[in-house]
Amino acid sequence: MSAVRALGRLRAATTGYAQPAATVRHRHLSDRPVVFVPYGMSGEAFAPLAAMVGDDPAAPHLLVVPQPRDRGRRFGHVAELAAVLLPYLTEYLGTTETVERRNEDAYERAVDAPQVIVPSGGGVEYMRLLGRSTRFRRTDGEYAVPPDVPLLGRWTTWLAERARTPGSSVLLAMTDLLTQTWATGQSNLEDRELASLMGWIDPAPGCTGAETAREAEGAAPAGPASAPAFDEKLAPLIAAFDNATRAEHAHSIARAEERIRDAVGAELAPTWQRMWRGIELLRALPAGASVAGRWDTDRMAYSLFAADLESPDSRPQPRVPGAVAAARQLVRREQAQARLESEQLRDDPLLMAEARLVGQAFRGHVTTVDADRKVVEPGRKQARPRPLVVVRTTDEPLLPLETELECVERPKAKARLLGVAEGPDGTHDVCLELTGGMGRGKTPDEGSVPEPGEALCWTLVAPGFRGGPKWPAPEETPWTHGGPPEPPAERDEDGEEAAAGPREPDADELAAAEEPWS
Repeated sequence: MSAVRALGRLRAATTGYAQPAATVRHRHLSDRPVVFVPYGMSGEAFAPLAAMVGDDPAAPHLLVVPQPRDRGRRFGHVAELAAVLLPYLTEYLGTTETVERRNEDAYERAVDAPQVIVPSGGGVEYMRLLGRSTRFRRTDGEYAVPPDVPLLGRWTTWLAERARTPGSSVLLAMTDLLTQTWATGQSNLEDRELASLMGWIDPAPGCTGAETAREAEGAAPAGPASAPAFDEKLAPLIAAFDNATRAEHAHSIARAEERIRDAVGAELAPTWQRMWRGIELLRALPAGASVAGRWDTDRMAYSLFAADLESPDSRPQPRVPGAVAAARQLVRREQAQARLESEQLRDDPLLMAEARLVGQAFRGHVTTVDADRKVVEPGRKQARPRPLVVVRTTDEPLLPLETELECVERPKAKARLLGVAEGPDGTHDVCLELTGGMGRGKTPDEGSVPEPGEALCWTLVAPGFRGGPKWPAPEETPWTHGGPPEPPAERDEDGEEAAAGPREPDADELAAAEEPWS
């Protein structure tokens, strides 16, 4: 835990109210997100009990499974969920823009993309399990399911996998959004429960956040796991439904189903309201400057996945990615994590304060500028502009000499740390050599060199995009890593075909298609 966040927690515990942990919103929020509150049956491996879903706070869709142990009703529930989610997930494909790429063909990118928000990290895992349980299902034969069921499974798998990419916003957990923005006076474990977390952030009138959170401790959990007390209440209702079904009494069946629906609806309604209240609070914050760029990456991923679905050779995502696909995926996530940390630091003065506190950044006023300085660098014949800038700061830079730095206020400016000297009254004079952001001429472009008196913040250079190592073809990997592949034609997780021609389902996929559900 950072020092700034620890201080925020201490202040929250002292005052009884949540404290800001960020000054901007670091995730994209759609104008029309879909809120999805899933609920599962306790004691059963991934047995959907209910879901409250929709993009209208006043008109949620409540989908209930009166007997979660019934395989047919489970897939009926998924089909109902698909009828709500699939139109939303695909409606953004109608409006696209052409994106030109260097050394690659242009492609069509959707101008917007869907966004699903679940209450907590458990909801993200629920989406992953939903995809795993449905994307290999057959639409014909003995255990046929509606065609939309495996299609929804592929979409939920993509959403859950995309949620693992740092900075992605297509599938978000409300508790993650709130804890990134506010610090409470309770533990990280308690922050995972939406009711108490919202109590700290949005207290009831006349109560402190701590008091509201304490009262919310007995509230219904946000799911997908239900409370034991609710399970005890629901058990006789399900038993009554089973008895009515065996008796084949239509009126009793309808009555039992209605009672289950009322009980589940009352359990999910508070979470539904807290979700939309959380969205309202987050919308009140300005978005960070880099949020739009990360959303562009989400739109690209969304468009490419939708295009892959349209391909006649498209296959469901494998349960376990191959060695090359897994390594490529890991590199991409590491790069996304480095990019996210750097961009958030520049967007948010509160996060930058943490970097300044530990000596990884400094902010001060320019005192001296030698704009005409030129240097002949090793390996070059002509002198290049290398102005010197001295910044006086009350921070204490703890960076080694020759460290490459960037300026927050001047994003194009690059500099090299040449030295740090003691200044008057406990300040430090930091000597910098400008190395970039001045144009390609023999003299710096007008306005590219800082002026004396200018207030600037300097921090470490953000890691740029790296292409990564050259990955071997799947057939060139050792047998310990899955090669040589058999059968020969198999699509990896990124949709890249290793060899032409269709392939037969493997043993895992056949087993998944035959097993009842989980």
